Amino acid sequence: MHEMSLVTSLLSIIREEMERHALHRLLQVRARYGALANIVPEALSVAFEALTAGTDWEGAVLQAEEIPLSLKCSRCGQIFSPARQKRFSAPCPFCGEEQGHSIGAGRELYIQSMEAG
Repeated sequence: MHEMSLVTSLLSIIREEMERHALHRLLQVRARYGALANIVPEALSVAFEALTAGTDWEGAVLQAEEIPLSLKCSRCGQIFSPARQKRFSAPCPFCGEEQGHSIGAGRELYIQSMEAG
C-alpha cells in the first residue's frame, strides 16, 4: 500500500506549514491526485486516519479528489480527456491520432488547501 508513504509525505509538508504559521490543530486537508497516480481513495483515507491516530491531529478530515487525465495530441496539439476505459488507447477526438500524446494532467499529487487552528 503505497498510500501510507504518500500520506507520510503529505503530513510532513503539512507539519512544516503549520510550524511556519504557529498552528497546532489540523482540522481538514483537501488533496488532489491524478488519475494515473495509482491511488486508491479508501486506502489514502485509512492511511491518513492511521497516521494521525493518537496525535494532536486525530479527527482531522482528509478530502481527496481525483484530477482527470488530460492529454495533448501529438499531431494537432488539442488537449482532451479520454474516457476512463480508453486511457492507454486514446485516439484524439479532433484529428484521430492514436499515439504519441503527452500527458498534461493525471500524475500529480498535491495539497490543495488545509484548515488548521
